[in-house]
Amino acid sequence: MNVFEIFGWGIFIYMVGASIFYLILFGLSAVVLWRERGLNKKGAYEDLLASKDTKPISILVPAYNEEAGVVSSVRSLLSMNYPEYEIIVINDGSTDQTLTKMISAYKMKPVSLTVRKQVPSNEIRAVYRSTIFDHLLVVDKVNGGKADALNAGINTSKFPYVCSLDGDSLLEQDALIKVMKPIIDSNEQVIATGGSIRIANGCQIERGEVVKVGLPSNPIVIMQIIEYLRAFLIGRIGLSRHNLLLIISGAFGVFNKAWVIKAGGYERDTVGEDMELVVRLHKVLAEEKSNKQIRYIPDPVCWTEAPDSLSILRRQRTRWQRGLFETLRTHRKMLLNSRYKKIGFISMPYFVIIELLGAIIEGLAYVYIISGLLFSFIPLELSLMLLLITWFYGSYISMCGVLLEEWSLKRYPKKRHLLTLFFYASTEMFWYRPLNVWWRIQGIWQAFRKRSDWGVMTRKGISKDD
Repeated sequence: MNVFEIFGWGIFIYMVGASIFYLILFGLSAVVLWRERGLNKKGAYEDLLASKDTKPISILVPAYNEEAGVVSSVRSLLSMNYPEYEIIVINDGSTDQTLTKMISAYKMKPVSLTVRKQVPSNEIRAVYRSTIFDHLLVVDKVNGGKADALNAGINTSKFPYVCSLDGDSLLEQDALIKVMKPIIDSNEQVIATGGSIRIANGCQIERGEVVKVGLPSNPIVIMQIIEYLRAFLIGRIGLSRHNLLLIISGAFGVFNKAWVIKAGGYERDTVGEDMELVVRLHKVLAEEKSNKQIRYIPDPVCWTEAPDSLSILRRQRTRWQRGLFETLRTHRKMLLNSRYKKIGFISMPYFVIIELLGAIIEGLAYVYIISGLLFSFIPLELSLMLLLITWFYGSYISMCGVLLEEWSLKRYPKKRHLLTLFFYASTEMFWYRPLNVWWRIQGIWQAFRKRSDWGVMTRKGISKDD
């Protein structure tokens, strides 16, 4: 056996191991979703709406140049089914009409408000309150990035729980009560929860609400829908079941504010502030020997706008990979450290070996497959075996995510929608996944070079009626 064969078998064994790990997560997720099928939760949610144990929430909406969608996003929040909450839009030094549109749409006036600086943030220039909706505030601050804006929101908030929400996102009306249910049911043993993120491109949206779910015609967006189903319904359910979750999406998560403050708030020197906070919360819990938990809840749903061009999608994916690299590098001492138990021995190795290094190894797999088909010094049989396992890893597991969607939330009601998703999932390995692998490798390289900018993320807006 020559060096090329040894190299090929090494990649093959890695891909088999990663596939088995995902299948285990799929099995765990399927069990959870199967048990919940057919359960009537509506009555339980209605009871929580009237319960005194349902804690009030401060919804934090960081907004930087979100003029295209921020008004409709806030409109959707104003109709939430929840007993008591406030909405705080943090204008992070926008250079467009974000602040002007909010002030005009909701008749906002400057107010004098005491802001306790419990976590670090840049200067707050002014606070505005709506004269129409007393629980709607806008914080205008000096630009400092998303993490800094969230910290400013935490400092301004008055309630014990905070919900982080992207400025271009729409929450379903029952989303808050659903995401708070595990916290209430556990008597606040659960300190953070995250919901599912779904892509709103292709849906019919009226007055800040998704009234009809549909699929877009753009293949790039369809592939992102499949990718989100795989990430949320396979990865996060499986990890959450055993309190192994290391990420709650920055687009929609609820946190116990006291624990966030204890952890130091959001880290401002990273582009992966959502994962970094969750890892730091796990670290604090382990160091205090607390049995508090962090959970993922598949239903509620938050709808968001997905990039519809390769250039914008590339910026997003390289940024995500940089954030992953930065978080793992910052907390590398947790890796295989008995002090952090399952997080140190399962979660951290998973994110290092599969989520971070997986891009490099999968990229080498594509190079090996192509080389094996073109050159005789690489065994053809091994290349074909690697092609098969790479297709399974890159496409078949995505199909499993689509299957879990049909089992659980059933957000795509038409059979042709599911057939379309299955078809595109089967093609993932041949075009979309190699692109993603290349972008992730670029993200790792950028992280090595310590690039820290977010990049320009152009928004078109997902609602017709701002």
